[in-house]
Amino acid sequence: MAKPIASLLPSIESRLSGWETIQTRLATPSVQRVRPAITVSRTFGCEGYPLALALQARLSEQTGEAWTVFDKALIEHVAQAEGLPVGLLRNLGDESQKLDALGFLPPGRSTHDDAFLRLARHLVQIAQAGNAIVVGRGGGILCRSLANTYHFRLDAPEDFRVASVMRRLDMGREEALVYVREGSRLREAFLSERLGASMSDPLHYHGVFNNALQPVEVIAEAIVAYVKSAWPEPGLFRA
Repeated sequence: MAKPIASLLPSIESRLSGWETIQTRLATPSVQRVRPAITVSRTFGCEGYPLALALQARLSEQTGEAWTVFDKALIEHVAQAEGLPVGLLRNLGDESQKLDALGFLPPGRSTHDDAFLRLARHLVQIAQAGNAIVVGRGGGILCRSLANTYHFRLDAPEDFRVASVMRRLDMGREEALVYVREGSRLREAFLSERLGASMSDPLHYHGVFNNALQPVEVIAEAIVAYVKSAWPEPGLFRA
């Protein structure tokens, strides 16, 4: 039996301390130094979350400060404070969004557009606070006007992405192929419609990496080196 995608992620409870730290930082901006943030975009099936974990380890060591990975699950957990239903958040952008346009929506229920707008506000707030690695959710475009953010994307041929999903989720090849193709189609269409831009456009990013040719550890080293050289404030990164 294939593993659920959530099985690849640490528990939400173990990561909420990062959100609490950001809330404290936002509440006292006058005494906080500006910190960088990184967004990681990826073609469906690429190893975005493993890359984020590799970045977290290196950046925490390089800066001597805690960094937090904000993936879909954690951002959605935070957004539930606004009353967004967990089922809608987990399926944001799937085929059920077509029912919104047809008017099949119970009174008082949020649409996919409403949910995405609320998630977007949280995501931008997270990036503004810094010391955050935001995975997916259109972060590279939503946060492109923030001076403290750096944006990167993973891409790879379909064969690599299918093999990666097979390995990580214990899927057979045919199941993984359908999963990757459907996920790619739904994600690109949903984000393109709401952001007015294609997530695959390399001009949105400081760097694009081929996940099939470079392991995430090598990509993480390159990203950290770039952010370290580009960050204008001296003293944040260790020599």
